[in-house]
Order: sequence, then structure tokens, then C-alpha cells
Amino acid sequence: MNFEAEKYSNGVNGSGKIPLENNDPANSTGLDQYEAPIISTTSTTATAKLYAILEAVGDRVEMHGNIGEQRDNWNKLLMNSINMITLTAATMAGVAAGGAAGAPLLALKLSSTLLFSAATGMSIIMNKIQPSQLAEEQRNATRLLKQLYSQIKNTLAVHDPTDTDVEDAMDRVLALDEAYPLPLLGKMIEKFPEEFEPAVWWPQANKSHSREHVKAEGNNGWSEDVEEEMRAVIEVIKRKDSEDYMRLGNLALKVNKILAVSGPLLTAIAAAGSAFVGHGSWAAIVAVTAGALASTVNTFEHGGQVGMVVEMYRNCAGFCILLEESIESTIQEKDLEEREDGEIS
Repeated sequence: MNFEAEKYSNGVNGSGKIPLENNDPANSTGLDQYEAPIISTTSTTATAKLYAILEAVGDRVEMHGNIGEQRDNWNKLLMNSINMITLTAATMAGVAAGGAAGAPLLALKLSSTLLFSAATGMSIIMNKIQPSQLAEEQRNATRLLKQLYSQIKNTLAVHDPTDTDVEDAMDRVLALDEAYPLPLLGKMIEKFPEEFEPAVWWPQANKSHSREHVKAEGNNGWSEDVEEEMRAVIEVIKRKDSEDYMRLGNLALKVNKILAVSGPLLTAIAAAGSAFVGHGSWAAIVAVTAGALASTVNTFEHGGQVGMVVEMYRNCAGFCILLEESIESTIQEKDLEEREDGEIS
């Protein structure tokens, strides 16, 4: 961020103006194109810094959008590949049990066992990273970054930015980077935590406001009645929406855990069964049945995108928490003029 701000600050021409290039990488992702204005050197460096952050946010919108499409393709391709391998191995095990002998029997058994083993390894990896959940994370990140992009543009259009605006925008970008990381290794969000946790993509407030009651006549649209209405909204969110999303999120997480263990376990059982084909009818029955069940479980988990459902509930629960914190911080602000207009809140 800093080197981009320096680029803007040092690019002064002979007229004392700083021309900003209109290189908006986010246009291809549906963001509105903006005309970069000429910034006077008499302005504070906050404007240049905020434009640098705006450009970085546009870059992130494009990156998260592209990565989201890639990981959605992972989900489709890996699911179809694992199902094809599993069903092919089950077919080979059935054919081997149908009367093959000698070298053909050995070839079919070996091929079936190897394919089931490969499907087991691929299932473990796929269930560990949950591509459908990864794709949903990137879709959420893209949506939230687009919102931030629009808010920064509005700030630049409405008034001259201050250092506080720059710090707020930077904190929000960093919070989004932490909530929705791009790398898989080392920074990937844990897909199977012990407890379901809502997503948190906003910076945590460091300051607390002293509590003051508002006079009955109101100020800036606020009154005691309005405050009580806001508190009632918080209670409704906590009692109904938050509890529902947490309950459903926990349920989806438990279902996903069961499916993530069942798929590789069934293919491993099928691999063991296929290795004993020709030593009794039970081996072929185990191999074919377990293979068919594994394909069904894999399709239900990844075709049904259970991981995406878990991430959806994480996002919804996080939104409820954000709404609660926003209302609470507003009604705890002692300076009524600093609050949002109570009539439109």
C-alpha cells in the first residue's frame, strides 16, 4: 500500500497537480468505472493513500473472483473424477468375480484395488480442503470487497478524506484478507472445527463508548423510544436469527464431518474387498457395494455442496453479529451528532 501512495505523491508534474492513472483492474468484475481526478498537491496525502487502497481493493476483487471460479471448477472436476474412478473399479471387481481366471483375474483385481486406493487418497484430499466451501468463501470475499470499493469511492466523492478514513479502509481490507485468505497452505480456514464459528470479516472496535441516556425530546432523530426499539431489534436477532443460524450451521457441520469420513472409509473397504476377489463371493459383494455407496456419498457431499452450505451459515451468523455490534455501538455513542440519523436507522 505504502509504495503505491508514494507513487502518487511523487508523481507531481509542472503544474503542481498529481494525475492518477485510470487503471481500474476491477472493471472486468462488474465494478463501476470511475474517472480518476486530478489531485492538488495542496490536498493532504490522505486522498492519495485512499486512492492507492481503492486500486488495491479493485485488484483483490479480481483475484478473489478468479480464485473462486477456479475452486468451483475443482469441486466439479474432482467429484466427477473420483466418481468415475470408483465406479470403474467397482465394475472391474464385478467382472473379475464373474468367472475370470488366471492372468485376467489378477489384472482385474490389481487394477480395481489400485483404482479404489487412488479414489481413497483423492477423497481424503478433497474432503480436507472442501472445494465448494473454498469457492463460497471467495464469492463472499468478492461481494464484501465490492461493497468496500463502492464505499471508498463514495467517501472520495463526498468529502476530502482524512487519516481516519484511510485507517478505517486499511483495517477493513486487512480484516477481509484475514477472514478470507487466498492461499491454501498454512492460512486455509479450518473446515472441520470442533465448534461451529461465525465468520468475522470486519475490524474489531478498540474503543468503548460511555453510556448516556438520551433526552425525551431527541436529537439527530434519536429519543429514548428509538433506543428501546433498537434494543428490541438486538434481542430479536439474538433470540431468533442468530440461534437459528448457529443451530443449522452446527447441523450442517456435523453432516459434513460424517460424509467426509464415510467416503474415504467406503473406498478403502472396497479396495480391501477387491483384493480378495476370487476367494469367495463375499469379496466381490463387499467391493461392488462399498464402491457404489462411496460414489453416492461423494456425490451427495460435493454435488450437494454441503461445505458451501456450512460457509453460507457462517456468513449469515456473522452478519447477525455485525448487525448487533453496529446497533450497540451506535446507541452507546454519547455524542448524538456522531450517530447515524435515528429516523433512518
